[in-house]
Amino acid sequence: MLSCLAAMPSHRLLRVRELIKRHVGEGIRSELPVDQAGLITVNDVDLSPDLRHATLYVSILGTPEQQQAGLALLRQHRGRLQSRIAHEVVLKYTPHLRFVVDESVTRGNRVLKIIDELENPSANTE
Repeated sequence: MLSCLAAMPSHRLLRVRELIKRHVGEGIRSELPVDQAGLITVNDVDLSPDLRHATLYVSILGTPEQQQAGLALLRQHRGRLQSRIAHEVVLKYTPHLRFVVDESVTRGNRVLKIIDELENPSANTE
């Protein structure tokens, strides 16, 4: 029973993850142009136990060129977004941000499309 509790993130860690997710999302919306970078959404944040490193899982909707440009812009503006967190979230250390494209939304949509095709075979033949 005790080992199950140790695997759960602390309440503080969950709060910090949500704060980082919210503030980085606001920074992305205010600083990165949608027509150039696509629509970028922060899906999840993974924090190291010492709160010094944060991996942000983002989905980028748009053309493949916009997706590549979006990831490049995120990496280019990492320092500015990290500075935003330093000013708006009170922590001893500001976490170093790392952006990773989260393909789970795309995979989920593909699975839903396959299920829909299986349920409606007549729509697939048209």
